[in-house]
Amino acid sequence: MPTDFPSDAEDASLVAKARAGDNAEPLTVSEISQALKRTVEDRFGFVRLRGELSGVKRAASGHMYCALKDEKAVLDGVMWRGNTGRLPFNPEDGLEVVASGKLTTYPGRSKYQIVIERMELAGEGALLALLEKTRARLQAEGLFAQERKQPLPFLPRTIGVVTSPTGAVIRDILHRLADRFPSRVIVWPVLVQGQGAAEQVAGAVRGFSAIPEGHPDRPDLVIVARGGGSIEDLWSFNEEVVVRAIADCPIPTISAVGHETDTTLADYAADRRAPTPTAAAEIAVPVRAELAATLADFAARKKRAILRPVQLGRERLQARTDRLPKREALLEPHAQRLDDLAERLRRGLRDRAAQGREQLSNLRLAPAALHRNLREAQRALAGQKLVPALVERPLAERRQRLAALARLAEQLHPDRPLQRGYVRVTGPDGRTITDKAAAAKEAALTLKFRDGELDVATADAASPAPPRRKPRKTRTAPKQDDLFG
Repeated sequence: MPTDFPSDAEDASLVAKARAGDNAEPLTVSEISQALKRTVEDRFGFVRLRGELSGVKRAASGHMYCALKDEKAVLDGVMWRGNTGRLPFNPEDGLEVVASGKLTTYPGRSKYQIVIERMELAGEGALLALLEKTRARLQAEGLFAQERKQPLPFLPRTIGVVTSPTGAVIRDILHRLADRFPSRVIVWPVLVQGQGAAEQVAGAVRGFSAIPEGHPDRPDLVIVARGGGSIEDLWSFNEEVVVRAIADCPIPTISAVGHETDTTLADYAADRRAPTPTAAAEIAVPVRAELAATLADFAARKKRAILRPVQLGRERLQARTDRLPKREALLEPHAQRLDDLAERLRRGLRDRAAQGREQLSNLRLAPAALHRNLREAQRALAGQKLVPALVERPLAERRQRLAALARLAEQLHPDRPLQRGYVRVTGPDGRTITDKAAAAKEAALTLKFRDGELDVATADAASPAPPRRKPRKTRTAPKQDDLFG
């Protein structure tokens, strides 16, 4: 049977020779590689592949190299720099993706590969897996630690809001703030979904952080807000660039992304998570009416605290007053003693009068005895002498007090300072004038010096000063002779 293969004799030839009937020239490696490349690209010009990423790396040029694999095969892949910038997520090893592109060959290594033009996560499960992997990695770095979180200001003067300026979120926040406590709000408009949204949100947070302290536009609180949606719609707030910007923000932040059941990595990095944008406004500021009521309550408590000691003092004073005995009870023993003494006085007077009447009757009956008693009394009085000291001592004490008063009157006499160069001003009636207003009312004044008096007229007097009438001397009674002088 004839075959297309050379015989053993021909195999032993050292030099390649053309075979009979063969007009095909041998191809070079480059030629066959190019032929394979064209064949593969023509046959597989557009394909969609599903597989797990492996060996993902980015070159300095910006290109990304990876491998797509399943349980039986591996296919190399490359994504050029222009397409990697449009990726909605960060490719990592272990992610299951759907890659769209074309198959080609790489002659330099005799390999075939896929040139990826677009890459998507293979279902929501893969997206959640990427989310969990990113969360674990950032948590290991300490970005979600409770120690990093800052307390929110009680009453922020300026609030910065990072959100879309055209959505319902900003209107809900503004309305809620106006209802609770009107505050100044600065909105940094950004995209909250789609290509470039994560970079804009991160840039807005860093922009608020870059405002220097003390600047009037620097907010005291930053709210990062977005309405609800699917996990794909909220994916911008799971990007690492957004999470790091929120974690590094020196201003306290509130994350209000999605509805209450939605959770993003921005919620973990923020200082406080709000279930909804409206709830973020409620967390940001207190209710002004409640603050006013609290202040009024504090004022009332302060007033009660101040008046309480006074009230307690009054109660104690009233209790002690109630325990004091009645005035009548205090006077009753003295009144009783007074009645007793009065009764004894009446009895004593009656007894003394009775004794006097008895003695008088005895004197009438025995006048001789009376004369005898009188003579004895006169003899007894004649033998006694009146002591002058008993009368002179009180008079000497009164003279000393009178002399002391005279010395004091001399020292306090209004003319006594005249000896030291002072002048006493008196009016026409001899009354001493001590102020300018009283002197201006008088037409004439008298200046009393040490050695005499001088009559003067005031500058405002319209007529010459009337002559000063000398005070009338008061007649004094003649001095009574001292009985004991």
